[in-house]
Amino acid sequence: MLKGFKDFLMRGNVVELAVAVVIGTAFTAIVTAFTTGLIKPLINAIGGSDAAQGLGFNVLSGNDSTFLDFGSVINAAINFLIIAAVVYFILVLPMQKIQQRRKRGQEPGPAEPTDVELLSEIRDLLREQRVRD
Repeated sequence: MLKGFKDFLMRGNVVELAVAVVIGTAFTAIVTAFTTGLIKPLINAIGGSDAAQGLGFNVLSGNDSTFLDFGSVINAAINFLIIAAVVYFILVLPMQKIQQRRKRGQEPGPAEPTDVELLSEIRDLLREQRVRD
């Protein structure tokens, strides 16, 4: 039972997925710091002192718990786009290139003989046997 579990874990796809999750989690923190530390201040500089915070409105006036915060949605969208682009260009494209190289490195085996070639060979072998006898 444990051997089967170990085989399952050591398969390429499971290990790659685990590595991707760990890298993605670590990278998310970097991108979040980038957007809140660099992108959000740029939006604030263009739109006013705290423009990113003011991107939204209260559904019920005077009730702050009903505030629809579009600034957070824009921030999350920027995070997602940056993470998706980095994962694609740093992980997906290189993996595809490596897989293509592996496929190119494999030489195709010799072509299998056709039915006619096999029958001709059998005929020739039978002729040789008759001549010997």
